[in-house]
Amino acid sequence: VLSDVVFGFNVFVLIYFLALNSIYLILFLISLWEVVRFVRRTFFSDYRQIMQSEMTWPISVVVPANDEEKTIVETVRSLMMVNYSEFEIIVVNDGSEDGTLAKLVDAFELRRMDKVYRVQLPTEEVRGLYGSLAHPNLVIVDKVKGGKSDALNAGINVARYPLFCSIDADSVIEDNALLRVVKPFMERPEETVAVGGIVRIVNGCEVRDGRVTHIELPDRPLPIFQVVEYLRAFLTGRVGWSVLRALLIISGAFGIYRKKEVIEIGGYSRETVTEDLDLVVRLHRHMRQNRKKYRVVFVPDPVCWTEVPESRRVLGRQRNRWHRGLMETMWRHRRMVGNPRYGVVGWFGMPYFLVLEGLGPLIEVAGYAAFLVAAAMGLVSPMWAVAFFTLAVMAGAVLSFGALMIEERAFRRYRAKRCTARLVLAAIVENLGYRQWNSFVRAGAFITLMRGSSHWGEMQRKGFGGGVASPPALAGAETAASRSGGTFGDPEQVGQLEASGHHETADGRDPA
Repeated sequence: VLSDVVFGFNVFVLIYFLALNSIYLILFLISLWEVVRFVRRTFFSDYRQIMQSEMTWPISVVVPANDEEKTIVETVRSLMMVNYSEFEIIVVNDGSEDGTLAKLVDAFELRRMDKVYRVQLPTEEVRGLYGSLAHPNLVIVDKVKGGKSDALNAGINVARYPLFCSIDADSVIEDNALLRVVKPFMERPEETVAVGGIVRIVNGCEVRDGRVTHIELPDRPLPIFQVVEYLRAFLTGRVGWSVLRALLIISGAFGIYRKKEVIEIGGYSRETVTEDLDLVVRLHRHMRQNRKKYRVVFVPDPVCWTEVPESRRVLGRQRNRWHRGLMETMWRHRRMVGNPRYGVVGWFGMPYFLVLEGLGPLIEVAGYAAFLVAAAMGLVSPMWAVAFFTLAVMAGAVLSFGALMIEERAFRRYRAKRCTARLVLAAIVENLGYRQWNSFVRAGAFITLMRGSSHWGEMQRKGFGGGVASPPALAGAETAASRSGGTFGDPEQVGQLEASGHHETADGRDPA
């Protein structure tokens, strides 16, 4: 009986493995087709028109910050220098206990404002609003700590414009990121409710004056593995889900939303540790229940650079939180799972994320145990074991190679040959321990859930490398920019990114 059970479970794991990798392959092929189409139909003149048009929607950029003194000034400076006609920056200081607020006040000559805080979404107490004559499109909200969701809701309350963009305080966006990510809203303004852009890893890169001026891979293996993961997740995952109209997540590090619909669903929820996933799922649910035609889109080009963990302990906490948030969201919206009323999101997207992604780590870890038991009982031949292990490594590597191929052919941000070689090596090596460790960490999230823990999991910041701009020069630039309602820049310079992904910094140097 035990032999039959062990053998049967191993057959189940094999079926799970084949189903998961088959869907991965389909998503990769869809993503490859879509990225080729995206590159061919992307014209720089489109972005110049968006920059110059009076019809372009203004954007409120909301940056939640809690104990972010190491990166917050560079993040705000990077936002001030984006090419966009009209926007505002709202930094929400969510009860920071370090020097986050003080650094912002000193860097941008801020003073407390006598301004009414209008409550559209309930939040913790707001202690004050800060602004500056030198930076009229910058507002700081100082509030009692309530968590990231609460901070984002406070930012939405202050936001003046119909679109808002959420950006993490440890992130840096590129010059044309807002122009590129707002394009779907300009193409279909009545349908588009949310758009996400690609997030890349800033570890190892040089950041000066709020800009990534030199793109390089990190020195340590752990963040390099994450570079491969991010490329695989965004370029062979979210692109495909977007095409299928079943995109369930827009990264909290960089996403843009229509404010009206977000307020209608009650803003960000404080009942989950992955507020970005929960928000997008609730938008799908709201639009489907009200029978409204809508789109949630992923655009593979607009780039946001973010810092990732460099230690296993911090990374483990992050992945534990992500998986807890996935299962919490699936449980909260369980009536959508398999429900054709919600279209492809209900009958395909939700079941996939619940069964193959959500329960996948448990199946994988149990599969390892069953495989060892089967081997000890002589149910598995060594040759078959080696063949299956080789197949598993090859399947994982092929998907990673596919993501690297899309990156190399379409965007090519890592232009040095040594970077390509290290990424290819990492795509192979990550299958020999790292991905298994990741599965054990995610499986551990179920234990955390059963204990009832809602701990966020802190992330220690190293901060961005490179220099900083002098406040007088930056202040003068912002004063000039404010006359046009946003940051200044020659519209003819919009679209400096070439189809190959080439990007020049303000002084004309190639960052790669």
